[in-house]
Amino acid sequence: MTEANGGAAQQAAPQIKMQILSQYIRDMSFENALAQRGAQNGEVQPDIQVQVSLDANKRTVEKQYEVVQKFRVNAVNKVNNEALFLLELEYGGVFLIDGVPEEQLHPFLLIECPRMLFPFVRRIVSDTTRDGGFPPLNLDMVDFLALYRQEIARRQQTAEAAPEPTAN
Repeated sequence: MTEANGGAAQQAAPQIKMQILSQYIRDMSFENALAQRGAQNGEVQPDIQVQVSLDANKRTVEKQYEVVQKFRVNAVNKVNNEALFLLELEYGGVFLIDGVPEEQLHPFLLIECPRMLFPFVRRIVSDTTRDGGFPPLNLDMVDFLALYRQEIARRQQTAEAAPEPTAN
């Protein structure tokens, strides 16, 4: 490929601009059930369940979008199934996005934007569990592409399962 052809190909590709304008904790709750009922002698083997959901909305300002990640981290003791802690976190970001084709905007908002915010969520979860008296919880990386695909498949199943309206 000549340099002239390579330059033309680069010019034909859309220039995507993405900028995080702000990020914030919208809501957070940490319930330390172990501390509330009093520490008891015995073995603690945490079983940790993490649920993630995503939401994205267009803002009133052109090319700006809000993306919110919702994490629910529930820890119970494997030994006796007693609750250890519950952490609920809604973490949002406001993004300026330009150059993404309309048909690709939805997956971009629910895959790429959460990837940019995740390191901050991970740090908040780690600090909160440590400050709550537990070892710091370092969340595993979230596969936002797989999460997006699961949500699309769930929506398709719901649409297929819904009864068709009947004409009277």
